[in-house]
Amino acid sequence: MKAQALIVDDEPDIRELLEITLGRMNIETFTAANVSAAKKLLAERKFDLCLTDMRLPDGNGIELVQYIQQKRPDLPVAVLTAFGNMDTAVTALKAGAFDFVSKPVALERLRGLVDKALKLNKESTEGGVKSQFQIIGQSQAVKTLQIQIKKFSRSQAPVYISGESGSGKELVARLIHNLGPRAEAPFVPVNCGAIPSELMESEFFGHKKGSFTGAIEDKMGLFQAAHGGTLFLDEVADLPLHMQVKLLRAIQEKSIRPIGTQKEIKVDIRILSATHKDLSIEVEGGHFRQDLFYRINVIQLIVPPLRDRKEDIPILSDHFINRLSKEWQMDAPTLSSNAKGALFAYSFPGNVRELENILERALTLCDEAEITADNLQLPHGHVADADIPVLTETASEPSVTPSASLPQGQTLEGYLTDIEKNIILHALDETRWNRTAAAKKLGMTFRSLRYRLKKLGLDDDKEE
Repeated sequence: MKAQALIVDDEPDIRELLEITLGRMNIETFTAANVSAAKKLLAERKFDLCLTDMRLPDGNGIELVQYIQQKRPDLPVAVLTAFGNMDTAVTALKAGAFDFVSKPVALERLRGLVDKALKLNKESTEGGVKSQFQIIGQSQAVKTLQIQIKKFSRSQAPVYISGESGSGKELVARLIHNLGPRAEAPFVPVNCGAIPSELMESEFFGHKKGSFTGAIEDKMGLFQAAHGGTLFLDEVADLPLHMQVKLLRAIQEKSIRPIGTQKEIKVDIRILSATHKDLSIEVEGGHFRQDLFYRINVIQLIVPPLRDRKEDIPILSDHFINRLSKEWQMDAPTLSSNAKGALFAYSFPGNVRELENILERALTLCDEAEITADNLQLPHGHVADADIPVLTETASEPSVTPSASLPQGQTLEGYLTDIEKNIILHALDETRWNRTAAAKKLGMTFRSLRYRLKKLGLDDDKEE
């Protein structure tokens, strides 16, 4: 059965162009010259896609978008806007439009938009692409978040995801991607705060061989890598101002120019962004461009902190304990009642990520089939470091007396890691890699030793 599209435009030549283009895509088309005629057709037929002009004799495209959102929220609507009028396009996206196309209509861009819209409807009918990621919880905050994710995944509008560190912003971004029509295309995450300022343009847009010192070969940038899919800009507030200008242009023009070339390359990507900072405050302080904020903040989604969804802590805890136990090939312990109470009373400044880290550490410390409150080692006013085993007096490992200063070029963390690794290796060598005996010699549980071997990269699956 052919897909059916509604075309709404008061210009006969535009209607004809769209009819011909969609007809060649084996799509049956119906046309309307104004809002009232479009509403009449919407009441009579079930459509898979609607294309509407912004200016109509008896109203505008925004009004029609809002009407369809109320009456037919599953129907994707794309708006035709005047060339270069991004303000109008953003307004349409905010109203609920699936996407927009600038006039004069670029047929390649139009065909890509139509394909995505029809694919979205097909996935909705067939159940969609099953995502390996999920938001875990049954609180009202999580249920609201799940509804928003599903709704926003149907749009092509940029989404700004705000929330505290560790609350799950990247997980939300992946779900928006995986539940939408770009699910089979790349999802490319980038931590904007982790790229040196002088390398940012090359990382985002790519470069040609020989374009600068060190450019020994052509390089594809992140925009090209995400072509057809989604580019997730994590910690977008950390972008320097000079890069914000270039990013804004790439988003507006839907094209990039690699360093060392004069040719513009068209890119088809959806932009999702996130930060733990308040971008509106960054704008007021002059650290973030207002025009860029306006472009990436078409839709805002707030991820709640764990302290606002505490009823999800037991479900999350069971999930992390079962997953880690399966990875470590061990029986999953349970949480004692005092451990559950301690977790519920804790404020979790590091959110879900901190809960996972706390439980991972607790698994290495509990000796029985139950995790106690003591095993959790919840910090008092600060985040505690992972437990470091202390050698017993009977242990025969060589004593290590750190010097007053670190070896040149080494960090304290690296120095302590080397010390721990050498002591563990010495114990394993003395016990011929019998891990149970080595753990006893080191004064720690077997589970704690196995955890440390994994963290130090010493877990080579030798038999005991």
